[in-house]
Amino acid sequence: METNLTLKTGTASGTLLSIAPNIFSEDIVKTIILAVVGALASFLVSLFLKWLTKNQK
Repeated sequence: METNLTLKTGTASGTLLSIAPNIFSEDIVKTIILAVVGALASFLVSLFLKWLTKNQK
């Protein structure tokens, strides 16, 4: 069965347009803040573990 580019494009854009009204700007801001906090926590823990293992040698 041959796939049609127009059908794929229509399905993808229809899906995005149906999801778009359900995404609120507060959710996007909250997601960005949580991502930054998570990345910072991960970075600090990796630095601490690197420091901890360096001091044990």
